[in-house]
Amino acid sequence: MNFRVSLVALGALSLALGCSGRGSCKGDYCGTVVFVTANNPKTLLPPVIDNSGARDIDEQLFLRLADIGMSINTVGDADFVPRLATHWEWDDPKTLVFHLDPRAHWHDGVAVTANDVAFSFDAYRDPTINSAARNSLTKIASVTVRDSLTAVFRFKERYPTAFYDAVYQMWIVPQHLLAQIPRTDWLTAPFGQHPIGDGPYRFTSSVPGQTVELTADSTFFLGRPHIRHLIWKIVANGPTAVSDVVTNQADAIDFLGSPANIDQAKKTPQLSVYPYPGSNYLYLEFNLRANGDSTEPHPILGDREVRRALTLALDRRAMATNVFGAYAKVPPGPMPQLWSIWDTTVRTLPFDSTGAARLLAGHGWRLGPDGIRVKDSVRLSLQVAVTSTSAGRQQYARLLQAQWKAVGVDVQIQPLDQNLIQDRLTSGKFDAVIQFYSSDPTPASGITQHWVRGAPDDYSHYLNDDFDRLVAQATSGTVSTAQARSAWRAALNIINADAPGIWLAAPDNVAAIHSRIADVKIRPDSYWSLVWTWRIPADKLIDRDRADR
Repeated sequence: MNFRVSLVALGALSLALGCSGRGSCKGDYCGTVVFVTANNPKTLLPPVIDNSGARDIDEQLFLRLADIGMSINTVGDADFVPRLATHWEWDDPKTLVFHLDPRAHWHDGVAVTANDVAFSFDAYRDPTINSAARNSLTKIASVTVRDSLTAVFRFKERYPTAFYDAVYQMWIVPQHLLAQIPRTDWLTAPFGQHPIGDGPYRFTSSVPGQTVELTADSTFFLGRPHIRHLIWKIVANGPTAVSDVVTNQADAIDFLGSPANIDQAKKTPQLSVYPYPGSNYLYLEFNLRANGDSTEPHPILGDREVRRALTLALDRRAMATNVFGAYAKVPPGPMPQLWSIWDTTVRTLPFDSTGAARLLAGHGWRLGPDGIRVKDSVRLSLQVAVTSTSAGRQQYARLLQAQWKAVGVDVQIQPLDQNLIQDRLTSGKFDAVIQFYSSDPTPASGITQHWVRGAPDDYSHYLNDDFDRLVAQATSGTVSTAQARSAWRAALNIINADAPGIWLAAPDNVAAIHSRIADVKIRPDSYWSLVWTWRIPADKLIDRDRADR
C-alpha cells in the first residue's frame, strides 16, 4: 500500500494517529520527524524482533547498559558511552560490574533495577525465545544482582569483545511487565504492540502496516529529546520510500540505494545527503538441506561443486555496478565494508562462466534440448525468493537469472513479502533467497549469528568444523590481533570455497534527511540510534512540526 502524506493531507495522517489540528508548538522542543521504511515490524519486544524496522524503533524506546561510540570500536570498553549504567569496572579479567543510574525509570514510572538486567539476560539466552543475539551471549556464564543498582557479569573466558557482547547484544526489558507472560507467547504478546520502555521516546500509537508514532519523554534522565514526535511510515517498497522523501512527504530515509536515487536526492532542495560506512551486505543464501526436510541434503544445492559452479557463473562486479554504480564493492566474504576483517587478499571464486559450465558437466549435469541441464532426471532448476518491496533485490534476481541461464540453469524468481520470506527461512522451505543482511559492527557476532553450526540465523545449514574452529580461534582472548586476523583470513578462505552463499555486494550507505534538521549524527551500525540528540531550530519549523498530537 502506498499511502502518501502530503502537507495538504496532513490532517488525514493526524487523524490516523489520533492527532488534532495544525497546532502552534514553538521553541526548542517541537518538531516531527517522519521516517520512511519498507520493513514492517511484527513486534517491538526486543528479544524477538526480526527486522531492521523494529530495531530502529526500539533504539528510541529501550536502552542498553552502555552504547557503542562513533568510532565503532568493539574491542575493550574505552570507546563505549554510558546509558543505563553510569560506570563500570572489571573486578577481574572475567568479572564485569555495572552500576545503574538511579534516575533511570520505565515509562510507567517504575525504577529500572539490576533485576531487570538479570531478567533480560535470561530472556535473551532462553532457547524458547531463540533471540537472534542468543549465540553471541554464550560466553557469558551468568548475570547476577549484587544490589538493586549493581549487576555483575561473569564470563566463561576472557576475550577482546567481552564488553561489547555484554552491552550491545541486548536491550534491557522490564521484568515487572514481562515475567508473567509465558515465553512461548512473547512473539505475539500485546506488549510487543504497545511497548513500555526506558528510552528517550515513549510509544504513542500505531496503525498496523502503516505507521508507528513515538513521543519524546520529557523526563528522560539523560536529557529531554529536542524533537517531540517521531513517526515511522511503512510503505510498500523502496521506490515509494525514496519518492516520499524527495517529494517532502517524509523527512528521512537511511538507504537511498541506486545511483539515480542518490543523484536525485542531491538535487532535491529540502534534502541533505549523508554518506556513511556500510553495515550491510547483499548475498544469495543457498539451502543446503532438502526443501522443508533438514535431515536430507538438497538434491541440487547439497553438492558443494554445484554451488561453486553457480558462484563462478556470476559476474558479481558487473552486477554490483549495474545496480549500485560506484556505490558498492563485491565483498571478500559474508561481510559489510564496516568490518575490520575486510581483506582483499582472501581467496574468492572468480567470474568464470566457462569454468562453471565445465564443472557442471564434469559432475553429470548435461544440457537438455531446452538448454537446461539435467542429471538423473533432475532438472537444474531453482526457485530464488526475493522480497517484493525491494526493486534492487529484484533487479539482482533478474541479472542472476540471465547469467545462470547462460550456463544451463533455470531460475524461477519468487517475489514475496519479507515476513513470508522469514517464515520460509525458518521452516527451511526454500531453495535460495536474496537477502540484505544488516550486521552487527563486529564479525565476532555477525559471523557467529549466521554461519557457524547452530547459529540462530543459520538458514543454509552450513556445516564445516574447520571453519567453526577458526572462527572460535579468531574470537578468542588467547590470541594476538595478528593471529586473530590470520584466523579470520583462513576461515573466510574456507567458507568462500564451500559457497553456502554468494556474496553479491557491500554497498556504501547514503541517507537523505530533511535539511531543517540540525545536529544530525548517523552511527553506521544503527542509523537512527542518535535521533534523540537531533533538533529542529525554532526558525526552521514547518507545519508538521507544530501539529498537536
